[in-house]
Amino acid sequence: MPELLLEVKGLKKYFSINGGILGRKQGEVKAVDDISFSVNKGETLGIVGESGCGKSTTGRLLMRLIEASDGSIVFEDKEITKMSKSELRKVRRDIQMVFQDPYASLNPRHSIEQILEEPLIVHGIGTKEERRKQVKEMLEVVGLSSYHAKRYPHQFSGGQRQRIGIARALMTKPKLIIADEPVSALDVSIQAQVLNLMKDIQTEFQLTYIFIAHDLGVVRHISDRVGVMYLGRLIELSEGEELYDNPLHPYTKALLSAVPIPDPDVKKETILIQGDLPSPSNPPSGCAFHTRCSECMDICKTTRPKERVVNGHYVACHLYKE
Repeated sequence: MPELLLEVKGLKKYFSINGGILGRKQGEVKAVDDISFSVNKGETLGIVGESGCGKSTTGRLLMRLIEASDGSIVFEDKEITKMSKSELRKVRRDIQMVFQDPYASLNPRHSIEQILEEPLIVHGIGTKEERRKQVKEMLEVVGLSSYHAKRYPHQFSGGQRQRIGIARALMTKPKLIIADEPVSALDVSIQAQVLNLMKDIQTEFQLTYIFIAHDLGVVRHISDRVGVMYLGRLIELSEGEELYDNPLHPYTKALLSAVPIPDPDVKKETILIQGDLPSPSNPPSGCAFHTRCSECMDICKTTRPKERVVNGHYVACHLYKE
C-alpha cells in the first residue's frame, strides 16, 4: 500500500486588487481556486498547465512562502497552514524547493560553498568541518567537482547552476522536493541531463517530487501521476501514461494534441483552443473552461463541475458521470 506523505484539501489563494485614492479593495485574483490532491511517498506528481494557471503559486503555498487564503495542507500528519514560525522551520528541513531560474535563486556574492552550507547553518546541522565535507560530497552527487566549491555562480553555465540549486535542496536530506519548472530555462540537451540526474537522486535519496512544468513531454518523462491545472483549478488528475493515452477533459485533449511527435509520417489532428485565456480576476461562471470549449453545454455555463472518478481517473467535467 502506498504511504501518504502530503494531502491538500480545498486550497485557495486569492490576491486582493486595490485601487482608487484610498487604496480600497476593488476585486481579487483567484490564483488558486479550491484544489485538492495527495502525494504518496516515493512518487513524482507532475502539475502542468499554461502560464497563469496557478501552478507555481501552488508550489509556493505548499512551502508556505506565501500564506493560503483557505484550505488545508497536511504533511506527515502535521497541518502546515496553522504552524508557528519555529514549527515551520523544523518542517522545512523535510520540504525543499528547486526554483525555475538557477541564476536568480543563487546569491551572486556568495561562493558555492557558502550557498550550500547555508541551509545546514540555518537548521543547526553539523560542525564546520562536517558541513564542508557534506558540501563537497553533494557537489559530487550532482555531477560537479569538489573544487567548484570556491567558485561563484557567474562562473557556471545554466545547467551547472541548476545542479547547484538541486544540491542546495538536498543538503538537509529532505523527504519532499517541490521543483518549480526546474528545466524550462535550460537548453533541450541540458534539460535531459538534469531530468536524468533528478531521477537518479530520487532513487538514491528516496525522494518524493512535486514537479511543476508547462512542457507535457518533460512531465511525461519524470512523473508517476499528472495533474492538469486551468485558471487556478485542478481539472484532471490520473496516472501519467493513462492521462497521455486517454485524456478525458477537453482542455487536456487540446494540450496533448499540440505536443509534436518526432515522426514525419505520423499525422495528428491539432485541437485548437478558441479565444483568449479569461482574467483570473474575473473568471467565467460554472466551468472555467466553458468560454473556450468546443463541447460546451448549457450546464457548463452555470454550474461548476465536481471532481468525478472515471476509470480511476479524476476529472472535473460535466461530460462524465461517476
